[in-house]
Amino acid sequence: MNKALFLDRDGIINIDHGYVYQADQFEFVEGIFELCQHAQAKGFQIIVITNQSGIARGMYGEEQFLKLTDWMKKEFLERQVNITDVYFCPHHPTKGNEHYKITCDCRKPAPGMLIKAAKKHNINFSESFFVGDKVSDMQAAEAAGIENRILVSGKYGDDQAISALRLENVSSIIDHI
Repeated sequence: MNKALFLDRDGIINIDHGYVYQADQFEFVEGIFELCQHAQAKGFQIIVITNQSGIARGMYGEEQFLKLTDWMKKEFLERQVNITDVYFCPHHPTKGNEHYKITCDCRKPAPGMLIKAAKKHNINFSESFFVGDKVSDMQAAEAAGIENRILVSGKYGDDQAISALRLENVSSIIDHI
């Protein structure tokens, strides 16, 4: 079985400016490339798990998201990091157009994207890590059975109710993987 470093996108890979869907809005978080290089060297697959409710809300389409994702993956490849896969949830339970306004099993805190990734890439959750910046990221990881959870604190509230290693920034994660 394989092990993975699961990463949330907005807030972990890029600075969360809110509904980022164009390359000129995409600003990489300090330390993200070094973290991924380190993890990859230790045998981890890099897999992105991201909610993208901007699609449901009509702010951008799936095509625009996929175009940005391709650009992002190329930026990582230029730094010798292969992103194994990207999973995204375009849904929102209460906002957006009817096609995307649903309660699904993929939107974090549900574990659907993680489970799908594990099946496709033969991932062992007990050897894997999930890095996110929201409690919902940690809830999804917990629901999937990922014990190695890292919450990068700061922008979002944290009621301390879920077990996770809490760190100040992405750069400090390397010491824990």
